[in-house]
Amino acid sequence: MSDDPNFVLAARREKLDALRAAGVEPFAYSFARTHSAHEAVALAADDPAAESVEVVRVAGRIASMRAHGKTTFAHLVDGSGRVQLYFRRDEIGDAYTLLDLLDIGDVIGVTGVMFRTRSGEPTVRASGFEVLAKSLRPLPFGKEETAEDGSVIRHSGFSDPEQRFRQRYADLAVNPEVRATFVARARMTSAIRSFLDARGYLEVETPVLQPLYGGAAARPFTTRHNALDMSLFLRIADELYLKRLIVGGLERVYEIGHDFRNEGIDRTHNPEFTMLEFYEAYADYEVMMDIVERLIVVAADAVRAIPQYTDAVPTFTTPFARKEWLASVNTGLGEDILALDHVALIQRARRIGVQRAETMSRPKLMDEIFQELVESRIVDPTFVIDYPVELSPLAKPKRGDPRLTERFELFANGRELSNAFSELNDPIDQRERFEAQARLRAEGDEEAVGVDEDYLRAMEYGMPPTGGVGIGLDRLLMYLTGIQHIRDVILFPTLRPE
Repeated sequence: MSDDPNFVLAARREKLDALRAAGVEPFAYSFARTHSAHEAVALAADDPAAESVEVVRVAGRIASMRAHGKTTFAHLVDGSGRVQLYFRRDEIGDAYTLLDLLDIGDVIGVTGVMFRTRSGEPTVRASGFEVLAKSLRPLPFGKEETAEDGSVIRHSGFSDPEQRFRQRYADLAVNPEVRATFVARARMTSAIRSFLDARGYLEVETPVLQPLYGGAAARPFTTRHNALDMSLFLRIADELYLKRLIVGGLERVYEIGHDFRNEGIDRTHNPEFTMLEFYEAYADYEVMMDIVERLIVVAADAVRAIPQYTDAVPTFTTPFARKEWLASVNTGLGEDILALDHVALIQRARRIGVQRAETMSRPKLMDEIFQELVESRIVDPTFVIDYPVELSPLAKPKRGDPRLTERFELFANGRELSNAFSELNDPIDQRERFEAQARLRAEGDEEAVGVDEDYLRAMEYGMPPTGGVGIGLDRLLMYLTGIQHIRDVILFPTLRPE
């Protein structure tokens, strides 16, 4: 058969027409499946001469097919695994000729009983089958071989990362390890929800479209609401709305949702990403550190339960290590960073390799220096605590040192996993910090935010002492699984147009 893509597509269309000419509708409405592939395999008796009494109805894609005269073997794959199929002409009659019209990738339903072949493989002895969806485009199934130790070695037929991300549907269809990654993600998220629910937190939803963005330092995406004739922003964080709810008396709240930041794309950044934020009234950052430690352990246990990742998930020793932001940076820099003016910060940043330092604001320079000297060198889970006020416009001053704030970030393997504060609840102080941010924005810092008058009004009603945490779930899953690129943990990452 020709390898020309157009010929292959045309050949599949011809088989589609042939099925219809034979009175077979190649796109079914439903199929009453009774067993997954995994469940069917479990029914096979140990004795190769014995057949299961129970009839199974399995459904999935054809992953391989080989004919031997009046018999045909195939493998069917579904979300649980794979099972071998065995067709005999004298058992399924005239329907046997329809097997010639099937292709790898076709979705079929098969009825039969389980037995083991002489090689010991659990197999469905088919008494009938139905075509459920004809595959008009060949899926890039890889090849498998069995090693001497009995393990299965898979050679992917779909190894181009760019194509895998663009065609995630095909990636999932042919790569079971990719499906396992997103099962792990779902289990992790579910475990986190259960953990917070058990602590009395209430899951809420806040606006994605916001008239004024805030809660982080980032460039937003801008859109337009025609009916209201106003500009709106896709949220860069959930923080300010969740803290409004604290003011309103919802004392423990959390949200798992998408945030959007109009920034570059690299191994750890995607413009659309998933954040968990949770806030607790009457708590401070010490309380939140304890909660984060326990939440990370719960998330790790959920991922470890997925067989593919059982040995990959790191084990944790709690409490996590702690580093002071100022002491760590000063040690790396060899001087007090808070004593340096803007020009001196630019010089020090250039010296350690920060690019385009001259274009950065003072807070941005301080953050870049920290990333180079401290963050990138942290391996084991570590809380970095007590950040300068310039870097933390929403955090309370540190008790005993007003130059700093009660803020922590959790890092591991050189990546930020979480960010948290003893939340600022003084509306006068908050206004001054907003106004300082507005001045930075006027000076050209596109990541600085303006003054949110409605949020200030909410604070003026009285916001109780509050601890707040943000955790990037994409990066958390990357850390727990050892996956190196954020695109591998997002089902449909942002890509350039084809």
